[in-house]
Amino acid sequence: MVPRPEHARARRAYGQNFLADPRAIRAIVAAAEIKPDALVYEVGAGRGRLTAAMLEAGAQVIAYEVDPAIAAALPRHPRLAVRPADFLAAQPPHWPFAVIGNIPYALTAAVVDWCLAAPTLTTATLLTQLEYARKRTGDYGRWSQLTIATWPLIGWHLAGRVPRTAFRPVPRVDGGILHLVHRPVPLVPASALPAYQRMVEVGFSGVGGSLPASLAGRYGRAAAACRAVRIPPDRTVGEVWPEQWLTLFRLLHRQAR
Repeated sequence: MVPRPEHARARRAYGQNFLADPRAIRAIVAAAEIKPDALVYEVGAGRGRLTAAMLEAGAQVIAYEVDPAIAAALPRHPRLAVRPADFLAAQPPHWPFAVIGNIPYALTAAVVDWCLAAPTLTTATLLTQLEYARKRTGDYGRWSQLTIATWPLIGWHLAGRVPRTAFRPVPRVDGGILHLVHRPVPLVPASALPAYQRMVEVGFSGVGGSLPASLAGRYGRAAAACRAVRIPPDRTVGEVWPEQWLTLFRLLHRQAR
């Protein structure tokens, strides 16, 4: 089926580009590590090439495609349920599930937030702009506040790169396979997680110009704790490793109790 002009305009408005390279599709499915009969929510099924690959891997797929005409053209399969609806309006199931999708770049932050808020999510494998995937996973040698704040619950991984020539139409930038893994055992106890996230918020506030200075207003021994985990005063907050944040929290949280 050839999309009508209004379909093409809608795709451009959302920044959606269809995957045309089988190698990229195989890379996404491999990164997702789909197990037989695993439940997968697909974000934006489009023409169904990624959908078909997930079905071949044995998944039970619920494919969301906001365009009803494109959704109607998806192939029928006993393990496929097509929802001509907005993925962001979906309710997570009450049992474990994964999310996979070549997502519209304009909706990346919203889709990631949806995944982070889903309590039964096991993994999310999302094809995003390469820059976004690198920024969130520390591939630049820097970590974002969102990554650090959720690190006790979620592992953020760059699982591969997809050249822009793998898409139709060809976008301006390459893609990155962002793989989120919900940790079965949190790295911080649930009761202490709000305190950890408050510390991260204070640390990223920029007050004082360094992490020790930012934390000092709330934690009296922040400078000593930073020295203990080998965070020099001139290191920018984004360059502090997730593991250092966790150790820093254990030191400061123990002191605060």
